[in-house]
Amino acid sequence: MKNASTVFYTSVVIMAVFVFMGIVMPGTLEQATKSAQGVITDSFGWYYLVLVTSFVFVCFYLLVSPVGRIKLGKEDDKPEFSRPTWLAMLFSAGIGIGLIFYGTYEPISHYMVSSPTGQEGTDQGIKDAMRFTFFHYGIHAWAIYGSVAMALAYFTFRKGELSLISRTLRPLIGKHADGSVGKAIDVIAVVSTVMGVAASLGFGAMQINGGLSYLFGVPSSMTSQTLIILVVTILFMISAMTGLSKGIKILSNINMRLTAVLFLAVFIFGPTLFTLNLFTDTLGAYMQNFINMSFRIAPLNEEARSWINGWTIFYWAWWIAWAPFVGVFIARVSKGRTIREFVIGVLLVPTVIGFLWFTTFGSAAIVTEMSGLLSISSLAPEESLFGVLEGFPLSMVLSLLSILIIVTFFVTSADSGTFVLGMMTTNGSLNPSRIIKATWGIFLSITAIALLYSGGLQALQNTMILAALPFSIIILLMVVSLLKSLNKEAKELGIGQIINIEKPVKKSKKNVKKAG
Repeated sequence: MKNASTVFYTSVVIMAVFVFMGIVMPGTLEQATKSAQGVITDSFGWYYLVLVTSFVFVCFYLLVSPVGRIKLGKEDDKPEFSRPTWLAMLFSAGIGIGLIFYGTYEPISHYMVSSPTGQEGTDQGIKDAMRFTFFHYGIHAWAIYGSVAMALAYFTFRKGELSLISRTLRPLIGKHADGSVGKAIDVIAVVSTVMGVAASLGFGAMQINGGLSYLFGVPSSMTSQTLIILVVTILFMISAMTGLSKGIKILSNINMRLTAVLFLAVFIFGPTLFTLNLFTDTLGAYMQNFINMSFRIAPLNEEARSWINGWTIFYWAWWIAWAPFVGVFIARVSKGRTIREFVIGVLLVPTVIGFLWFTTFGSAAIVTEMSGLLSISSLAPEESLFGVLEGFPLSMVLSLLSILIIVTFFVTSADSGTFVLGMMTTNGSLNPSRIIKATWGIFLSITAIALLYSGGLQALQNTMILAALPFSIIILLMVVSLLKSLNKEAKELGIGQIINIEKPVKKSKKNVKKAG
């Protein structure tokens, strides 16, 4: 196959074995992933919390440090996309399906089903529900994406490396980045990407099925979800063939416009004043408890620890598993922007948008639950959004719009995923061939089907946590490598040294430069 690398063939074989097990031995795969998930969350929960919070601190340090003005590209490089289009593309790729799936479900679940503080159904329970929803979809999530994307963009566009995860580690592993060690790193990144994207496509298929079931009585079954995945596969394959500047760009902008319409409808027709008050109060509580939530592991409370494993650790693993995909994609569309603009755009803007979204849809779900008109908490996760919309004017129109948005997010995520996987398995080609993208498109779809068949929602969550652990180590190395290279460049440019991770050297007139 033209331009296909060793990484491509190795990754295909690994994923083929995984899909075979999911289809032929679904029970075995489900049990294996469940056991592995239990070991990881119990033994490495502390590690995930410390690691992800470290990424947050690094991103904020780079935001305010002198190196913030360094470009992710050559000095004369200009951004390829306008700022609104850039933000739309990274946001659509980042948390599109998760935003729709969990927009109503997570707040109402924390409030009525299982509270992070054990205060279900109370006023304090509402505040805690929104605070932890903000936490899961806020700065920590985007710090993971931003760390990977920044390293890739810096080494690809400024240092002239191939757009591969392994090449970002050259300052640490030297020539081994080009050899078998580098290829092993890229295979881990590819497998993690396939697992993460496929699991998210599974969430999307479940919610489309849930909406059709709630509205029209379509059976909520494996058969229905398989048909949905097959139909959407055709759509995103068509989009993938048109290239980055057409298919993904157009779909991302459509996504944002449709999502804005749904958001405004729920905000205006919903409990607007309550939403605004809840947003303000939760934002303050989020900032006030930021450090505490970042390191909360509850070693002496088994119930609270179980909640953290099922929600916070799951989310950190989900974002890590998605990081190679989202990171490569964000890096690809961020050429020419400064580190400071990049951190603001990737960390802060999507976080604020996500907070507004979750407050609007979460407050609508909570008010509906409190009114007694409909118990949103008793609905299946994939049906909760449609239950909330049932009480709104033009409910059918809004529900159909929601399904359309889920489909477009589905298509965009899969389209972006095939593009990124194509890059990662063709030695970093910025324009991978159609046949490579088509191959990965098919693998994403059949992997999603295999995961749904082997255990549904729980299998999706287990696989995400399993795929994230090995790649989390690679992200850590990427961040260290980036800091080391930036430290060196900062001294060369005379803009001051950032975090000193190298051995101290004896100062001399020859190597001391005036700080700018």
